Amino acid sequence: MLDNKKHSHAEYDVDLYSDDAILNPYDHYREIRERGPAVWLPRHNLWAIGRHADVRAALAANDVLISGRGVAANGKVNEIANNNILATDEPTHGELRKVIAAPVMPRGLAAVKERIVTTAQEMVAGLVERDGFDGMRDLAQILPLTVVSELLGLPESGRQNMLRWAAASFDALGGANERRDAAFPTILELREFCNNGATRAAVKPGSWVAGLYDAADAGLIDPDLVPQFTRDYIAPSLDTTIFATGHLMYHLGQNPDQWDALRAKPRLIANAINEAVRIEAPIRGFTRYVVEDYDVDGTVIPKGDRVIVLFASANRDERRWDTPEKFDVHRVVTDHVGFGHGVHQCMGMQLARLEMRSILEAMIDHVARIETGEPVFEINSVLRGYRELPMRFISA
Repeated sequence: MLDNKKHSHAEYDVDLYSDDAILNPYDHYREIRERGPAVWLPRHNLWAIGRHADVRAALAANDVLISGRGVAANGKVNEIANNNILATDEPTHGELRKVIAAPVMPRGLAAVKERIVTTAQEMVAGLVERDGFDGMRDLAQILPLTVVSELLGLPESGRQNMLRWAAASFDALGGANERRDAAFPTILELREFCNNGATRAAVKPGSWVAGLYDAADAGLIDPDLVPQFTRDYIAPSLDTTIFATGHLMYHLGQNPDQWDALRAKPRLIANAINEAVRIEAPIRGFTRYVVEDYDVDGTVIPKGDRVIVLFASANRDERRWDTPEKFDVHRVVTDHVGFGHGVHQCMGMQLARLEMRSILEAMIDHVARIETGEPVFEINSVLRGYRELPMRFISA
């Protein structure tokens, strides 16, 4: 079977999960897009879909390219990844999502908006006074680690470990390598915490996790799944927003004209947020399992194979965007896949947008110029973002 693929379809012999490909992925994504609509990756035993139109179509074909057999690029994790919201299919996925996503829907967000806006304003006012700061620790992490972790209602031991747990959860979804293996003890620690630490008695009444216990009482979800859904809150609610915020700051710092345009026309804020998520997708992509032959623009991926759907490649596809590597706040980006697409689209994207918007609105009043130095990348199999970002705000 593998030989047939080799001879009849494009393939690309690359380790997408090597440190080098994680740090410098875009040439590899371009190569995948150039070689064909679906390209065989022999090192991972995976197909890759990298063109924008094909990625959107693949994400919409959730009944053929399913998530219910895991979304990792390695079998070890896919075998144990049952019950989490990312690895369920319709109709179960939609029913569970209704319950879990309630706090990050418009009504839920209305209750926390003021708190987020105020925290952002205080943070920016403090940073303007400083002669430089780390854009990740002192800016991008603040709202997720203060407001969001409090909304979750976790006891202090959980809040202190959230970033570490989340990073490991994503690392485990990559290839079968040392990084995946190193993530396992941390994931077991997270599971232990969700099973025995985030109990009904330990979480804050009225919080998101308390809401899961209420939903179980009401018969909306299986009580045994509350720890799993607690993990579903912890893993994606932090890093993705933190990294997207870091990318937004870096690109505004590197493109002063774009920051000037944003200050002159604050209505461009929504564009700027979308553009940051487009140009540097915080999640490179997830895999899907193929339950029946799937045709990608003339290349057939056989039933029983697995495919990685590359959000980050689609977002830089020259077939869709002019000068895709250029950061442009005037670009109207309605169809990027930085938050995914289809039934599994990012549950917390409105919260992420609210956090980033609140920061930019606070900055527009106080910051004339943003200076950014050379960022230090985090090395993670699935996430793309900075560990450190030297920054300075020049006050208005």
